[in-house]
Amino acid sequence: MTVIDSIPLSAPGASLPTTVRLYGEIDIFTSAALRRRLLDELKQSTSLLILDLSAMTFCDASGLAVLVGIQQRAGAQGITLVLTAPRPYMSRLLYITGLDRRLPVVAW
Repeated sequence: MTVIDSIPLSAPGASLPTTVRLYGEIDIFTSAALRRRLLDELKQSTSLLILDLSAMTFCDASGLAVLVGIQQRAGAQGITLVLTAPRPYMSRLLYITGLDRRLPVVAW
């Protein structure tokens, strides 16, 4: 199961980023819960939502779909979504699918 810790780096109303650390696996069994949680995080975010992938061990197509969908929602709300600290597996997955050109990965 995917466990998510949300780390607000700002006080409510400030324009500092919010970081969400993803743990474990994102797959067909956990992607719906992840989508709901990230949509809730978008309601709290003001300018930048950072997804920390350093503790994520697996991601399938449904997980990638969640990331793309959340990025689209974020963009529609004027929020920038970025990924940080992907493990080699995730970096390769993003590269192979071409999503490394769509989902920005930054050093944080």
